[in-house]
Amino acid sequence: LPSPILCSLAQPVTPDLLVSPSSQDGDLGSECPEDRGNWTGRLDFLLSCIGYCVGLGNVWRFPYRAYTNGGGAFLVPYFIMLAICGIPIFFMELSLGQFSSLGPLAVWKISPLFKGVGMGTILIVSLVAIYYNMIIAYVLFYLFASLTSDLPWQHCGNWWNTDLCLDHHVIKGWNTTFPVNITNTVSPSEEYWSRYVLHIQGSSGIGDPGRIRWNLCLCLLLSWTIVYLCILKGVKSSGKVVYFTATFPYLILVMLLIRGVTLEGAWKGIRFYLTPQFDHLLSSKVWIEAALQIFYSLGVGFGGLLTFASYNTFHQNIYRDTFIVTLGNAITSILAGFAIFSVLGYMSQELGVPVNQVAKAGPGLAFVVYPQAMTMLPLSPFWSFLFFFMLLTLGLDSQFAFMETIVTAVTDEFPYYLRPKKASFSAVICIALFLMGLILTTEGGMYWLVLLDDYSAGFGLMVVVITTCLVVTRVYGMKRFCRDIHMMLGFKPGPYFRACWMVLSPATMMALLVYNIVKYQPSEYGSYRFPTWAEVLGILMGVLSCLMIPLGMVVSVLQEEGTLWERVQQASRPAMDWGPSLEENRTGMYVASLAGSQSPKPLMVHMRKYGGITSYENTAIEVDREMEEEDEEESMM
Repeated sequence: LPSPILCSLAQPVTPDLLVSPSSQDGDLGSECPEDRGNWTGRLDFLLSCIGYCVGLGNVWRFPYRAYTNGGGAFLVPYFIMLAICGIPIFFMELSLGQFSSLGPLAVWKISPLFKGVGMGTILIVSLVAIYYNMIIAYVLFYLFASLTSDLPWQHCGNWWNTDLCLDHHVIKGWNTTFPVNITNTVSPSEEYWSRYVLHIQGSSGIGDPGRIRWNLCLCLLLSWTIVYLCILKGVKSSGKVVYFTATFPYLILVMLLIRGVTLEGAWKGIRFYLTPQFDHLLSSKVWIEAALQIFYSLGVGFGGLLTFASYNTFHQNIYRDTFIVTLGNAITSILAGFAIFSVLGYMSQELGVPVNQVAKAGPGLAFVVYPQAMTMLPLSPFWSFLFFFMLLTLGLDSQFAFMETIVTAVTDEFPYYLRPKKASFSAVICIALFLMGLILTTEGGMYWLVLLDDYSAGFGLMVVVITTCLVVTRVYGMKRFCRDIHMMLGFKPGPYFRACWMVLSPATMMALLVYNIVKYQPSEYGSYRFPTWAEVLGILMGVLSCLMIPLGMVVSVLQEEGTLWERVQQASRPAMDWGPSLEENRTGMYVASLAGSQSPKPLMVHMRKYGGITSYENTAIEVDREMEEEDEEESMM
């Protein structure tokens, strides 16, 4: 049942015309539907979005992508792609969520024919949540390992080390007399990661997972417990946690940056990171890499932005928030590059090797290279603890968003049954995903993690975003969507947003999709090549999320009546109850379209509440007048 019905059942309804201006009954005095829950503080939404977007990728993917794609010159395509694809799609997702106050599944009341897009989103987010929390478990493992006076990956000579292990202290001592060939050697941190943490030597490949690593299993259980406790009360609890998890990483990042740039050889790494190579801009690969970085860094298409915006009040200024979050995310990525490469420059000087031989991306940077660099610093356990604590806070608020997306999507579909039991339902989801993630804690778990990382949110996610863009602008209608935003924010999006939504953003996404398919490369981990069956399984993961779209179409068409074409037309139109969730925000075509609606004139509700006409009521009157003029024009034609 829609929330207004539940509210009307809970108390007797007084007709609007009989209510005095001083009356403050529950329904009319509330800006938000209470049973669904809303942000409780002014900054909850903004910090949650920042925490969601600023994640592990800003630290371990952006700096590496920048230096391999032209250094400082990479910032040119990066900011162009941010303007073409990042900001417009980000704003579109926030607008859809805030306008409807619905999650990623129920929001498809906008065009029920495409509800499969929402189903595909939930499938993608569920797969990502499984392996993302495993990465947080690795971070917890290293965090606990840093609570010692001597880091365990500092020296060779442990039971997990091999004869190939070579300590950097030995290299430094030898370099004073003659150069050392380190090409056939392995650092202690690399062997600690692969042979102790993963114990990957116990598995022959993805088909032979081996035994469960119980220390990793306990870390995974702890990470799921932390996530559950933080989302226990929905956005009311996670909205408070992000005040710490979204801001504290910046404090640590600044500390690591200051420490990094004061190290000997730091500028060697920073120069390597930022030296512009403008000839790279002529390569299509650089532009594609910039678009991919924007696409995944902002988290568009995962439903997290839409979910967070759905807990806003109707007139929240998401236009301003869009620019704060997207530009803040970009600046954070650039700052993280300075913090990472200053330390890599120091490390390359200590080892006597070029920077490009120590620079890596992804887990290789977080769990091998940077920990090794920490061992070269005074007070190494302290800096190591700070680094992994930063990664923990960066990862957690992204995981909060994934979980809130799944829980909100399902509870909005079944509000009568699940909303009162949201805490229990969240526990069921967390337990289910923990059990599915147990295979990642085995000796061959890293192979499964790489497979999930490569395929779960690949071309399937791009198809979801492209379809959303096309449905909103062409099926629902650009004019109608802009009018909805006008109702909500008091102004219509300008030519920049309309041009991006209609042409530039979908075209860029299509180019990304085609590039990903044409340049497809089988997954690999180090020297290990995945077998054919594993590749097929990975491709099926991506295809399954795409298949949800036609499956949803079939279901929605079967629920309609008439000929096939009539059914398709009916299913593509917005549902009767599509629109703002509160009667007082429903004007024009949305008036009295809620089931159980008591008031034909929401404007009177506004006037009682505010004691007169406000700027938002003026907007409502303007929107109504526009729609009347359009109706007259259509009737004359």
